[in-house]
Amino acid sequence: MTGRGPRAVLVALLGFGAGAGDLAAQDPDCDDRAVLGAVVLDESGAVPVPNATVIVRWTDTERVRRPVREDVGSGGRLVLCAPRDARQATLWAEFGDASSEESVVVIVAGASHEVELTLRSGPVRTGRLIGEVRDALTDDPVVAAAVSVPGRMEVAETNRRGRFVLSGVPVGMQELAVRHLGYAPLSHMVEISRGLTTEVDIGLVPDPVEMEPLVATALRLRRLEVKGFYERKYWGELAGTGTFFTADDVDRRRPVLISHMIADESGIRLECGLRRTACRLVNTRLSSGFTPDACPLSYYVDGMPARGAALDEFVKPVEIAGIEVYKGLASGPAEFPVSRCGIIVVWTK
Repeated sequence: MTGRGPRAVLVALLGFGAGAGDLAAQDPDCDDRAVLGAVVLDESGAVPVPNATVIVRWTDTERVRRPVREDVGSGGRLVLCAPRDARQATLWAEFGDASSEESVVVIVAGASHEVELTLRSGPVRTGRLIGEVRDALTDDPVVAAAVSVPGRMEVAETNRRGRFVLSGVPVGMQELAVRHLGYAPLSHMVEISRGLTTEVDIGLVPDPVEMEPLVATALRLRRLEVKGFYERKYWGELAGTGTFFTADDVDRRRPVLISHMIADESGIRLECGLRRTACRLVNTRLSSGFTPDACPLSYYVDGMPARGAALDEFVKPVEIAGIEVYKGLASGPAEFPVSRCGIIVVWTK
């Protein structure tokens, strides 16, 4: 890496660098499925960059799958087998505070595809816009709505859940336009921040019902986005496998200790010693050798296990950017080791 700092740009190439045979040889278990390889290089395009993260979102004809986050190896390379029904892969790279624009690769069964991710330096002049479009009256997702920012060629289309993504949106105030037959058109000014993701919730009004459209915006914290917090929050809430709190949630509740706020969740209790010391959060739905129907949850702070002390000794409420709570053995994400009693993941600002 040069002294000018990291930057990330994606160039999708077929048959670049390693040949199709080389890619297949790296993962013989792909059988007749397509092989997707990614290589992360420095800005010279010659030196591999280890420890970067590649995010891949597979899409078939009917749905978008949960994104896969994988770290590249010491050689800056990653090879994945495409799902058999995958028709498209949307992927990007993240390294430190730098991230790439999204790149789309059309998947061909049995073929090998390689994507080159070149880290670049220089200021980021764009941001990312994601969101959800719903019927303002029924709250049902609006499918195939056209979402665009005037002056840009890209027009995003909402999927079956009403979700959309617009990358490379210029920084500053931009006019977001949403159109769908049977709904009143919407135009709304949104502020795009450099290198960050702005999340938008849109309620389209059926035409000719007379009411104001509903628009809510929130700026995602870059640190949480790089760590995959928002992806896990979206899919975890959708599947009911986790409970998530943001800094805004903590500010609204204003707990004296963060363990008090987490203990308000059903199935979780705060247990303390006789002098209200050595407190721990336990899962009352499971049993262990500690006390009947109590099982201590494991703690992680900024991705690292927190052992030997109570959670409140590691972090204060004002320091918290996000919290993830997983109560069961099967509900925890792949990013963290399995815990029978459940886990609590805390991210600081």
